[in-house]
Amino acid sequence: MASLKALKLRIGSVKSTQKITKAMKMVAAAKLRRAQDAAQAGRPYAERLGAVMASLAGRIGGGAGVSPLLAGTGKDQVHLLVVATSERGLAGAFNTNIVRAARRRAEELTAQGKTVKFYLAGKKGRVLRRFYPSAILADHELGHIKTVAFTDARAIADDLIARYAAGEFDVAQLFYAKFVSALVQEPVGQQIIPVPLAAQGRDEGATFATFGGAGGGGGAADAVVEYEPDEEAILAELLPRNVAIQIFRAMLENAASEQGSRMNAMENATRNAGDMIKRLSIQYNRARQAAITTELVEIISGAEAL
Repeated sequence: MASLKALKLRIGSVKSTQKITKAMKMVAAAKLRRAQDAAQAGRPYAERLGAVMASLAGRIGGGAGVSPLLAGTGKDQVHLLVVATSERGLAGAFNTNIVRAARRRAEELTAQGKTVKFYLAGKKGRVLRRFYPSAILADHELGHIKTVAFTDARAIADDLIARYAAGEFDVAQLFYAKFVSALVQEPVGQQIIPVPLAAQGRDEGATFATFGGAGGGGGAADAVVEYEPDEEAILAELLPRNVAIQIFRAMLENAASEQGSRMNAMENATRNAGDMIKRLSIQYNRARQAAITTELVEIISGAEAL
């Protein structure tokens, strides 16, 4: 049995940890509302833009003069998995679920004979280096970001588009966590390069385990619209922007999901610390009572001996 001093020190240590986890829970709860509002505000624009891209892609199709971001490279061999995670831990299974979804997709592609590469956006995605040490194409640092802005997503999008133009990959798929509620964050994957056609998203699985996006067209996307100057000119401007918007949406969803997951993780940690304090206090009281009883027995025995 541990000594009274050791038990007392451990109780004090757990109480200090409980104060920290409780404070982290309160901070995460304060940040959650703002991050949740930003994520929800970014969804309609991203979904509608994806629907417009799907509509234009369906009307134009492939052919000469069409942007490679729409027509593709003509190959489907090299797949780039863009894994968006957080820079900090202590967020429960938030990062683990995203990495697991990316690994599952990588295994599926490898089984089909495809070449898989990874583009890491977030420090916690670096765990993939242990499983695919030679498949990491790039590691984009996000530690300087305090509040997610479109310029941050645009920097990642420009880098991806430049690598795509250089022929480093044929298809890019983005992985992140959709914010459902403070208790539920759903890891999803979405093809962002080349832009998937609406028919491909439904019939060929161009978008998988995803929501909204290019495969969610309908309504305005199916309407007959006249474009000026023409579809090709509009696509040349909107296709790179669509990639940045989808990445921006993923970053907003991740920011909300991270705070929700961290709030729950810290709440569970605070509760577990309280339970541990109770158990240690009982153990401490029992040990103290046993020590007092032993001292009393020794005193009585000494008195009787006299």
